Amino acid sequence: MSPRARPAPLGLALAAALFAVACSPPAPTGQSSAPPAADAPAQAPVSAFFQAFTDEWMRRQPSAATASRYFDGELQAEMDRQLTPLTQAFREETVSLAERGLAELAGFDRAAMSATDRVSAELMEWQLRTLVEGDRYDDYGFPLNQFGGANVALPNLLTVVHPLNSAQDAEHYLARLGLFEARMGEAVERARELAGRGMLPPRFILDATIAQMRQFVSAPPERNPLVTTFAERLEGIEGLDAAGRESRVASAERLVRDGVYPAWQRAIAELESQLPGATDDAGLWRFEDGAEAYAFQLRRYTSTALSAKEIHEIGLREVERIETEMDAILRSLGRSEGSVEARLVRLRADLAYADDGAGRKAIMDDIETMMRDAEKRSEALFDIRPETPVVAQPYPEYRWASAAASYTAPPLDGSRPGVYQMPLRKDRLTRFGLRTLVYHETVPGHHFQIALSVENPALPKFRQTRAFGGISAFSEGWALYAERLAAEEGWYEGDREGLLGQLDAELFRARRLVADTGLHAMRWTRQQAIDYGIPPSEVDRYVVMPGQATSYKIGQLEIIRLRDKARDALGEAYDPREFHNRVLLTGVVPLDLLEREVDAYVRETGAAKRAL
Repeated sequence: MSPRARPAPLGLALAAALFAVACSPPAPTGQSSAPPAADAPAQAPVSAFFQAFTDEWMRRQPSAATASRYFDGELQAEMDRQLTPLTQAFREETVSLAERGLAELAGFDRAAMSATDRVSAELMEWQLRTLVEGDRYDDYGFPLNQFGGANVALPNLLTVVHPLNSAQDAEHYLARLGLFEARMGEAVERARELAGRGMLPPRFILDATIAQMRQFVSAPPERNPLVTTFAERLEGIEGLDAAGRESRVASAERLVRDGVYPAWQRAIAELESQLPGATDDAGLWRFEDGAEAYAFQLRRYTSTALSAKEIHEIGLREVERIETEMDAILRSLGRSEGSVEARLVRLRADLAYADDGAGRKAIMDDIETMMRDAEKRSEALFDIRPETPVVAQPYPEYRWASAAASYTAPPLDGSRPGVYQMPLRKDRLTRFGLRTLVYHETVPGHHFQIALSVENPALPKFRQTRAFGGISAFSEGWALYAERLAAEEGWYEGDREGLLGQLDAELFRARRLVADTGLHAMRWTRQQAIDYGIPPSEVDRYVVMPGQATSYKIGQLEIIRLRDKARDALGEAYDPREFHNRVLLTGVVPLDLLEREVDAYVRETGAAKRAL
């Protein structure tokens, strides 16, 4: 039976009820929190604000509205024909709306709110305030880059996210494709304006982005992913005959040839014009106020006040601890010569798939097997699991060089599964660490954490859909916690190479703490980060996404600390399923708010035990 067909063990109604308990505010020691019904009359005003403000926000964000299927009927259909603007004026209007939202939210009495609404109000305030604060540092980002620029986001929206279940969906696809030229033009204009003020990407980022974009336009239009994916998905639309499919594919080819390719060529020309003025300096330190910008990014991504120096030191300590564990396992496998990294390189090569079509099919088949095995294993640790299935698929080839494995959330209406995407370049074609990567991106990692929020009707829609953005320390911290959990629970029993893969993934995230802070605060060069053990494509990712790489390990360490704190306090009363329920049903929140929720769980469970 497919995951979609199998109901969640407790069902969403009970999950919603548990969430209402999970969001209880702190209560005096020895007392349980008041039941949600006690302050239910106060919910409507702020709940109505959440709904109205988020609706207004999402009407301006058609790309995000499509990803989440936020609206229904004709309004959603209208959104599906549009693309979110990329102009400076749009960004300024977005910040103004966030400021207005903060002002309106401040008018509500939080003491009169329900437990769930208080958590939601705190979260919304944190997200909108972060967005407003971040506007000051908007110039430090690059609208065209190899990892997450418009050149990546626009094709991904159509090839992965946009629905294609009806002839109307196909028409909306073509309408959006017709807007690519304008949106890319806006990104190019922004890149040109930034360059005019000396805000240039490093030369190696320009090179990587130009190479990726050239590959995207190198094939004839009929072989571009925007056309081939469209043609493949049209085959599944009932009632659309061959003539209807052919005419729509022909329209897509024309739009790619006459609009998309010229827009990409103009973007390439703009980036090429920036090369003479660019340097290979990698970090934010090279800009005026770069240190302040990086400090903001660390606050944004970790939701803590940790400094770059503190994060760097945490990373160094974790690297030493993990390498010591790995050395012992490697020696037990008879691999004792050379550094830990050198021995891992040889192990990775020994476990490689063939660098051909057969090897790529084999790795995707193994990923499928690993996901389904993880679903079975997770039953002992999670009594609430997503109803929405998760599927795996490779990235289109033009993304392979720069992409990292990723997870795309399912929409509210359940019309699309969670999607795990994998780049199939040569260095990723190995069994080494593959199971751990699957656990991180799918089960019990991102898919459990994100899909359960999407499916949770107790949450306001802005929390279900992450309308105001995510909190990386929670989401990436959870996924890295899931990796560790699998190891702790014996999922690698009899598979020492697999356990090494888990430790290697953790080592990689610890090295990220060192390399990211090294690049942006300590004037490391790109080569220094590579020499430290970070692959070149990953170093380039940290350069264009300052601070994001620190969220994984910081979040994981905090979730482990909270888990151990709860386990120590509760003793035999501790149940991992209840702890996981509390964390997952609380949903994405800053780490300090998560600690309050875990503390409340400990109080309530302890009180229940004493009452027996």
